[in-house]
Amino acid sequence: MSGTAVPHLMTNPKKLTEQNMLLGIDLGTGSVKVLLLSVDGQVLAEASSAYPVRSPHPGWAETDPMDWWNAVAIAIHQLPEQERSQVQAIGLSGQMHGVVLAAESGEPLYPAILWADTRSSGVLDRYQVLTAEQQQRLANPITAGMAGSTLLWVKQYNSALYADARWMLQPKDWLRLKLTGTVATEPSDASGTLLYDVLADDWAYEVLEALHLRTDWLPSVVPSSQIAGALIPDVANQLGLPTHVPVVAGASDTAAAALGSRLLQPGLIQLTVGSGAQIITLQSQPVVEPQRRTHLFRSALPDQWYTLAAIQNAGLALEWVRSMLGLTWAEVYAEAFQVPMGCDGLTFLPYLTGDRTPHLNPHARGAWVGLSLHHTRAHLMRSALEGVAFSLRQGLDIVWQTMPSADLQPIRLAGGGTQEKRWQQLIADILQVPLWPIEVPAASARGAAILAGLGTGLYSSAEAGPQVLGSSEGLVTPNPSHAELERAWQTIDALYAPIFGFS
Repeated sequence: MSGTAVPHLMTNPKKLTEQNMLLGIDLGTGSVKVLLLSVDGQVLAEASSAYPVRSPHPGWAETDPMDWWNAVAIAIHQLPEQERSQVQAIGLSGQMHGVVLAAESGEPLYPAILWADTRSSGVLDRYQVLTAEQQQRLANPITAGMAGSTLLWVKQYNSALYADARWMLQPKDWLRLKLTGTVATEPSDASGTLLYDVLADDWAYEVLEALHLRTDWLPSVVPSSQIAGALIPDVANQLGLPTHVPVVAGASDTAAAALGSRLLQPGLIQLTVGSGAQIITLQSQPVVEPQRRTHLFRSALPDQWYTLAAIQNAGLALEWVRSMLGLTWAEVYAEAFQVPMGCDGLTFLPYLTGDRTPHLNPHARGAWVGLSLHHTRAHLMRSALEGVAFSLRQGLDIVWQTMPSADLQPIRLAGGGTQEKRWQQLIADILQVPLWPIEVPAASARGAAILAGLGTGLYSSAEAGPQVLGSSEGLVTPNPSHAELERAWQTIDALYAPIFGFS
């Protein structure tokens, strides 16, 4: 096993009982999380193991799939042995958009090219050959890091790899091939490839033909909760799991997280803040935002889609500012919230790694605007918090435009980047919407486990699955609109075009 994987284990000894277990595996960008879920929804144990993301050239982001495999083994072995022996079904979730090019046997022929990889920026113009209708049916902005754009790069710059590969797989689909020996994908991941007809719910063969890309390496598409294979005996022994355990197709990490946090009904909005931020709402019909500033993907449930606003710089930008200013997180909150709203005229643009929703500009960059001698590090930190919250507001405004009725019902707030109450309040004040914090640790792994329960009939429906907990503090109600925050909002809105040349 790779020596780079670092295990992390959490258990709940009081809840360990002899009962059927569901195993959820979430293959993230930097680590894998595994979770044992009882049928009644109790998280009995969870563990994680990290692996590196390598960047051999500027803008590249790769991981050796065998690092994933080694980390999965390490994490599963951290789970209690007795409970592992009672696993009845396995569900998978994983990071979206990446590409594993594999041989017939599943052996990876090249490092996985990840969603954060921008090497394909120079070939995006190939998509211009598509008709307006074909682009509409893809339902997503044409960006680097998606499987389709990555494959165009591979075809141009690594023709031998392009010719030799038997399978083009998303990360969690490659992992399932290792577990079961079977090849498949499912709609929630396939819809994020820029090779999928999101409106027809199938591979976009006309698009592949127009782009002169292969179709023979595409896996078949099955429902997310369908059993897609069984655990190979040798693999089961290696992982310390029962043999022939059914493995369901699974879902992309965002779709699995929505299921794991019980975002089940259209009309609800969930905001998740981590390194980036995601604002999603479910749709009963596929609604494509006219300018395609948001993404539209299939959910993990039948006949359901979700709109996604992807905010690239949230916790990532805040962590950079905190580190540059030499603050601890305790100092961040102690100092920043002593500064008045609007930061005495100081504005922060958080686009340190470019921007997705709403500007779709990988070349956008961060800035402080309005600095003067009286500003302190507390002002710099407070303005960073406000700048990120304003970026969330920009994304939310676009999501509302895709909804049939944008009534201001509470937004569900999740993610490790929103635990501080004063930060929650600032977000509510800037969005001018009530927030309902929910407690769903490892939501993607939990959603993967629930899919396993659906696929094996342990749950009759998603609604019959386990509940989630809301915050004991209840709703975070926004304060009345503040003049200085509104002034700062107008400043941010006006700054983008003159700095970056376009809106």
